[in-house]
Amino acid sequence: MIDQLAACYSVSWLCRQLGVARSGYNTWRQRQEAPGKRAAENAVITAEIVAVFEQHRGFYGSPRVHQELRSSGRQIGRHRVARLMRRAELRARTHKAFRPCAKASRGACGVVANLLQQDFQPPVPNLRWAGDITDIRTNEGWRYLAIWIDLFSRRVVGWTLDHRMDATLVIEALNRALGHRRVEPEQLLLHTDQGSQYRATDYRQLLESHKIGCSMSTKGCCWDNAVVESFFSTLTLELDLDDNREALISAQQLQRDLAFWIEGYYNRERRHSTIGYLSTIDCEQGFIISPTLTRVNP
Repeated sequence: MIDQLAACYSVSWLCRQLGVARSGYNTWRQRQEAPGKRAAENAVITAEIVAVFEQHRGFYGSPRVHQELRSSGRQIGRHRVARLMRRAELRARTHKAFRPCAKASRGACGVVANLLQQDFQPPVPNLRWAGDITDIRTNEGWRYLAIWIDLFSRRVVGWTLDHRMDATLVIEALNRALGHRRVEPEQLLLHTDQGSQYRATDYRQLLESHKIGCSMSTKGCCWDNAVVESFFSTLTLELDLDDNREALISAQQLQRDLAFWIEGYYNRERRHSTIGYLSTIDCEQGFIISPTLTRVNP
């Protein structure tokens, strides 16, 4: 109030009328003109937060931003990051509410038991992989993406995009994964839904030739394959692949976008809350597989 009325009245008179010490008013004025150390530090940190937020295209909330700052050497608490993000009005883009959907096959031929039982945290890599297929609309028609995820690190170990949704699609994605990973015979278990692609003879023969176990979700229960469902939800959000989007991209552009996002960003950079906010590759490199199949923290 004194500051606002100082143009019309003397500061000394205003201080006497309001019972404020002149020295106290002068100290307050100095703080306004020259922000304190804490305020200056907040300004620097906020700039760093904005840089991280923009680098990840607005998809990082305060936990991931906090981990990113910590990894760069900034000693800061998670709550302070959240507070500064609120002040800067930085809100992460989030997923839509997940709604379960039944995708099970009508027939029972070729269906096997659910051996995974929603155990999504195996102790080492290459013990439990989960797979599924999603459809993506392009300006050239529908394209189908098949993926395989290692549940230990959440890393996409194999994927294929094609215009056909048959057993060849999942077989090609699996062959790519097996070509990049060292899988011990009778150690790996693959979990999927009950789709016809996973009940096909060619697919089952491939598993038998590599001595790979097979597990399938309970009919109509998408929670049994929740990790892959979550991955597709993230993919749709961050690549803006919702069916209701106005502009459709070409199949060739979709292939490039998926390669960049999966191989260049999701596996290498994106932090995952379920693995201690590490990237999938950092998670695997941070653990040493011993002959007794135990994992050691970095």
